[in-house]
Amino acid sequence: MAHTEAIPTPPVWGVMAEFPDITSIYKAAHEVRDAGFTKWDVYSPVPIHGMSEAMGLKLSRITFIIGAGATTGVLGAIALQIGISAYEYQTVVGGKPFAAWEPFTPIIFELGVLLSAFGAVFGMLALNKLPMLYHPLHKKERFLRVSDDRFVLAIEADDPNYDASATGAMLKKLGATHVDVVEA
Repeated sequence: MAHTEAIPTPPVWGVMAEFPDITSIYKAAHEVRDAGFTKWDVYSPVPIHGMSEAMGLKLSRITFIIGAGATTGVLGAIALQIGISAYEYQTVVGGKPFAAWEPFTPIIFELGVLLSAFGAVFGMLALNKLPMLYHPLHKKERFLRVSDDRFVLAIEADDPNYDASATGAMLKKLGATHVDVVEA
């Protein structure tokens, strides 16, 4: 008697659908958002005006991170310079007061710009979960052409509304030219 073992199937990451043009993927994004999906994304070779609204994305948190960096830089520069010149090392220079603000402006500006730039770079990396060394979509041959001429909408299997057959059928009905299951 032969012993057969079931071959384990890899877990499903989700489904990806390829659309022929900007108009069709824009309409599909509206429909997917209205269907209640929350874990999905659109990949396009060009920026699509209004796609953020079509996807229902909220305002990015990067502006607050940059603002916090700039505020920290400005306040830190002011505190550092006033603390040093007015309290620690009081030196009369040209008869000016110890805490004259005019000489402090270049350093205030530079430190504000420096910390906001650091906030922008590191905030963007953190919010985009970068560096991402692996993503299941990178295994799909069709997805690799998204930077050239493909428009792809991908829905993750972790989404509460995800149903393997119903989600694929919905995307096909929305005008997808190719629907493919993506394994993790």
